[in-house]
Parts: sequence; structure tokens; C-alpha cells
Amino acid sequence: MQAPQLQPGQQPTPEQIRAMQEQIAREAAEHGISVQEYVERLKAQAMQQHQAQMAQQQQMQQQQQQQMQQAQQVPLQPGPPTPEAMLVANFLRSRDLKTRTALLQEKRRDMFRVKRAIRALESDDYKKLRAKHPNLPEVRDRATAENTFKLLPLSMLALRVSKVDPHAGHNHGKQKRVKGLWHVQIEQQQEAEDDNHYIWLYEGSQWKTKLYALGALLLVMTIVLFPLWPLKMRQGVWYLSMCMMGLIGLFFAMAFFRLILFCVTYFVASPGLWLYPNLFEDVGFFDSFKPLWGWQEVSPAISTPRMPVLTLTQTDDDIKRIKQEKKDKKAAKRARAANGGAHPEKPAVDSPTMIEDSEKTTTTSSDAAQSGAVQRARPAVVEDADDDE
Repeated sequence: MQAPQLQPGQQPTPEQIRAMQEQIAREAAEHGISVQEYVERLKAQAMQQHQAQMAQQQQMQQQQQQQMQQAQQVPLQPGPPTPEAMLVANFLRSRDLKTRTALLQEKRRDMFRVKRAIRALESDDYKKLRAKHPNLPEVRDRATAENTFKLLPLSMLALRVSKVDPHAGHNHGKQKRVKGLWHVQIEQQQEAEDDNHYIWLYEGSQWKTKLYALGALLLVMTIVLFPLWPLKMRQGVWYLSMCMMGLIGLFFAMAFFRLILFCVTYFVASPGLWLYPNLFEDVGFFDSFKPLWGWQEVSPAISTPRMPVLTLTQTDDDIKRIKQEKKDKKAAKRARAANGGAHPEKPAVDSPTMIEDSEKTTTTSSDAAQSGAVQRARPAVVEDADDDE
């Protein structure tokens, strides 16, 4: 009788536990060992099976990783670009990959990140391009997008780079680094991770550059062959050059005339008159001659309001008078001290001498205060004059 099979997560009943114990006891008796030894043997066998399964899983994972690395590390075989690679390069060159400038062997190159190129290949625009060119690879998922992108390094149109320090290992002083400008070197492994950087070795169509170069060459040849021009063309060029020189001379004459006019009107009719006031302003060509004339703009001076100050000039007579007033003041003080009393500041009313001294003291005090105000006012007047200048 075999023990009933249990489902995972199912709890055995007491009858099932009793049946399993009886089965283990019979199997132990058949092997001629005790129940405890038989249980230990079963545990050891289960442990070995578990270890064998773990080792097999690790081996399978390692094999998968190696296959993935081999799939990513595609060996480069430099050669002429294929038509498919050229189409992909032209398509990505026309997209906004947010390129930045990098230095590769002292040459400026456009650098971009892989994730933006993958997004462009997964867009609807690439599907429209593939509809016109069926020989282009189809992009269904991330893996096919990476395989399509790897056409660029396979054809040497774009290569993976990494940032380096150009002064590493040198003993010379550290030079000034340009912000945002990387020095890069080409990496051996041309992977296609999102954060990897690639530089363009393919510069795209050069028809505009060739057209500009051809135009410059024709212009130089035309100027060199000026003696061979027809007579009417040479005369036309001469008249045109004379007109241009006349216009330039007229411009300088007008500039000198407007300056002289301003200098004259500055003293005759201040603040001065300008002819064509916007001639040298940052405006358009036609706006430079509008308006015909205008007055010089005077910016209002911002001044701090001050209290009115009385300014007087001291003479020798004033200095003598001030000294005499001081002496009189001291004499009045001594007179009040000599008269004594609990309140020397209250002189007797019936003394005419004291009345005269009091009046003189009052006059002297007021004059001295006015003189001190005049002396203190002098530096303020000087400061006001400096501010006005």
C-alpha cells in the first residue's frame, strides 16, 4: 500500500500521516536499516538532487549571458558603406538627436546618444522611409532596432566613444577647459546601450559646400580677369565704384556737419540741435534718417533736497566783533557770580547796569549762535558744490 500523493500546499490528514509512516517503516525494513537511518538517507538524496538542479540552472544562465554578449559584440569589418547603412545614416542625420560637439584627435565631431537614435528608428517616420525603400531592415522591437543601428559602426559611419582626460599623464600645467566640450576616444566594443555615446564620421551630403566653393572660385576668376572684360562692363564698374565712393564721402560730410551744427546750437540754443538724431542708433537703415532733426535729450538730474543754508563771508571786523562778544559774555558771567544769590540767573530789576548786561549777553549769545551756524554751514556748502559738479 502506497502513501497517497499530496498536492502542493495541502495539509496531510492524520490517516495520511499514519500511512506515510507505515510505508517508510516497510521500505527501511526492506533495506535492512532502521527508520532513522532511512530518513537521513532520503534527506541526503533530496539535497543532492536540489544541488544538481541549482548547478544546471546556473550553467544555463551563464550560457544565455554568453550568447547575449556575443550577439552584442559584433566584430567590425571596415569596408565601403552599404546602401542600407547610407539610408539609415541619412535618416538619422535629418533627425534631431540633440548632438553636441566633441574633440576626437583634435577634430570636432558631432556626438549623440544611442537612446535618441533608437527612438528615431522606432518612430513612424522610419516606417514611411522603409515603405519607400523595402531593402531597409524592419524594426519590430528593441533587438531589431539595435541591429539596424549597428549598420552604422559596421560601415564606419558612426563609432562609439568615451570621454577621456587629454592631459592625463602629462606634467605640464592644466589648461583651461572649454565648458561642454568633451575629448573622446574610440572604444573597441561597439555596443548599443542607451547611455552610450557615438560620434558621426559621416558628414552627410556636401552639395551645399561644393556649391559655395564653386561660387567663390568663379567670383575670384571673374575679378582676376577684369582686364578682359568688355569696355562697357568696365565702364559700368567704374561708374558704380565712383557712386559708392561718393555716397561714403557724403555720409562722412553729413556726420561732420551735424556735429558742427550741434556744437553751435549747444551754446546758442541749449541743449543743442541734432540733424538726423538716429543716424548712429541701433535701428534699421530707413529708421536712421527719421526724424529729420531733433533736440538733444537732457536727462533730468536727480538731486537730494537739502535745507536752505545761509552763506556769509567773514571779514576781519566780524572776527573782532565775535571775540569782543565772547569777552563781554565772560564779564557778564563774572558779574552775575559777584552779585551772588541763590538764583544768579535772576538779576535785580532795579539795577540798570544788570539790565544792560543782560541785554548785551542776550545779543551776544544770539550773534555767537548765528556765527557758529555760519561756520558749520561752510562745509555743507562745499559738499553741495561738489555734488553739483
